[in-house]
Amino acid sequence: MTLYVILEAIISLLLIAGGTFAFIGSLGMAHLRDFYMRLHGPTKATTLGIGCILIASMGYFGILNGQPVVQDMLITLFLFITAPVSAHLLAKTGLHLQLRYVDKTRGHPVELQDEEVGQTPMSPGGPADRDPVTLDKRPSDR
Repeated sequence: MTLYVILEAIISLLLIAGGTFAFIGSLGMAHLRDFYMRLHGPTKATTLGIGCILIASMGYFGILNGQPVVQDMLITLFLFITAPVSAHLLAKTGLHLQLRYVDKTRGHPVELQDEEVGQTPMSPGGPADRDPVTLDKRPSDR
């Protein structure tokens, strides 16, 4: 067995694993019940799936051209840095908006203090739909 056959097998396994993880992540996003559960699909499984596909691409084009592929390395680095940060920001936004969750989503966020949570949750329409009495007041003014 030559070296190229072994490398092609590794690249094929990475592509199959990447496609499987991306599919599972998209299924999770489509079938899970609430926002917090759906957040795990694209941030965990899909990120791992796209990472496997990008590593396979680096391997294939690196072998084909005989030199490392910088573009795929930068895409992978950018993906692995931005996915957890965006997931954290989405989760914090969901907590601040007091989105409803299914009872299976357990836990009570301790990082939200009483003064950080408004009296009424924000509506999708923005600040105009909120109670004008609590709008633009600091916790000490209430």
